Amino acid sequence: MASHSRAITLTSSQKMMIFVLSMSLYGLSNMFTELIPEFRIGPVELSVEYFAFIPLTLCMLFSPLHAAVGAALGEVIFGELMLGQFGGLGELEKFLTFSFAMYVAGRMVRDPLNRVQVGVAAIAGVIIHQACSSLIDIGKVWVGVDDFDTIPGLAESVVVVEGFSFLNDVLFSGILFALLPTAYLVPRLYGKIEPLLGIRPRGKAAYEAGGVSAKIVATGILLAVVSFGAAALSKTDWNFAEWDSGFEDRFGTGAIWISIAAAALVALVVLAFFRMRKNRGPQAEAPGESPYV
Repeated sequence: MASHSRAITLTSSQKMMIFVLSMSLYGLSNMFTELIPEFRIGPVELSVEYFAFIPLTLCMLFSPLHAAVGAALGEVIFGELMLGQFGGLGELEKFLTFSFAMYVAGRMVRDPLNRVQVGVAAIAGVIIHQACSSLIDIGKVWVGVDDFDTIPGLAESVVVVEGFSFLNDVLFSGILFALLPTAYLVPRLYGKIEPLLGIRPRGKAAYEAGGVSAKIVATGILLAVVSFGAAALSKTDWNFAEWDSGFEDRFGTGAIWISIAAAALVALVVLAFFRMRKNRGPQAEAPGESPYV
C-alpha cells in the first residue's frame, strides 16, 4: 500500500519543472498563433484562438494544478511581458478563467486511455473558458464599463454577438486545436512520456481522486466573480500596472520571434533538466510531499 501511495507522489522540484514546462510550451505555442492569419467568411471568423491541447495534455498527464497555472502564466510572460506590454487588471481575468478551465479538464479524466473521456474533458475545458469569457464580456457591457463590437450580419445585441463568438471559438478552435489533438495525444503519451522525463505516471489512485466536486464548483464561481471584478475595473480609471513600451510596434513580428526564442530556450532547459535527473537514477522522495493531484 505504501508503494502505491508513493507512485502517485511528485516531489516539489518535479512540480516546479512541470509548472515551468507548461509555462514555456504554452507560451511558445501562444506566440505562434500570433503569426497565423485570420480569415472571415461572412460573420464567421476562422482564427486560431489558442493551441489548448498543450495545457490540456499536460494537465491530464501530470499535475493538473501546476500545469494549468503554469500555462496561464506562460501566456502572460511570453505573450505580454516579453512583447513589452501588460494589460493590468484585465490580465487577471484571463489568468484565472483559463487556469481554472484547464485545471477542471485535467481533473475530469479518470482513465487517460479512454479517448472519449479525454475528448469530453478537453472540449469541456474549452467550453468553461469561453463561457466565462463571454459572460464576463456581456457583464461589462451591461454595467456600462465597455462597448461591444458588432458583427456584420448579426443583430446588434451583446448576447447574440458574444453567443455567436462563443460557438465560433468552441466549434473551430475547440474541436480542431483542443478536442482532436488531446484525444489523440493523451492515450498515446500516457506511460511513455513520463519515464523519459524521470517522472512516474499518474497512478489509478491519482485519477480516481480527481473529478469535479462541489468545492471546485464553488471555487469556480468565486473565481468568476473575481475575474469579472478585475475585468470591469480594467476598463475604468482604477486599472493599474497597465503599460505598453511600444516594443512590438517598433519591431513587428521580430518581437514575436524574440519571445518564441525565449520560450523555446526555457522549454529546452527544463527538458534537459528532466533528462539529467533521469540519468542520475531514481530520486529519493522527501517525506511529506503533497499528492500528485
